[in-house]
Amino acid sequence: MKVIGLTGNLGCGKSTVAGMLRDLGAAHIDADAIAREVRQNDGEARGAIQQRFGTLDPRALGRTVFSDPAALRELEAILHPRVRDAVRARLAELAEAGAPAAVVEVIKLLESPLHDAMDETWVVVCDEADAITRVRESRGLGEAEARARLANQSPQAVKAAAADVVIDGSAPIAETRRQVSDAYESLIAQ
Repeated sequence: MKVIGLTGNLGCGKSTVAGMLRDLGAAHIDADAIAREVRQNDGEARGAIQQRFGTLDPRALGRTVFSDPAALRELEAILHPRVRDAVRARLAELAEAGAPAAVVEVIKLLESPLHDAMDETWVVVCDEADAITRVRESRGLGEAEARARLANQSPQAVKAAAADVVIDGSAPIAETRRQVSDAYESLIAQ
């Protein structure tokens, strides 16, 4: 099974690219969705989050951690090991089931030990103005809050430099789809 690690900053189009890969036959694992499952269903994680932050409300947590890098690191220390374990378990299940490919969508892939489990790293990049607009619209945030969330991420240039494939998330959708299809076909042919 080929495993694509898909990353990029908020608002650049990772989920759109993941959907295109699903259409091409890749199984999809969304680390953000797994993190939500952990926050909701893992009693130990819930307790640790409640104790440290005084809330389990995602919006309140977001306001806290995206304005305080130390708090973000603390939340990640609670969630990320559990998310990594779940991703690895799902990859094993997919491989055993004979899936030809899987895409693992992870915002902080390059900073994670999960990076080593990927056959290729794909980075979706976009114009900053596009990212801010998309984050504001999709998450109902003001401009300052959207900028604060983007500021907590590695620069796009750093991510792109580490990529096997760079996808332009600001391109017209047909062009993005072509880039995804070409890169996927190349990976599967290897």
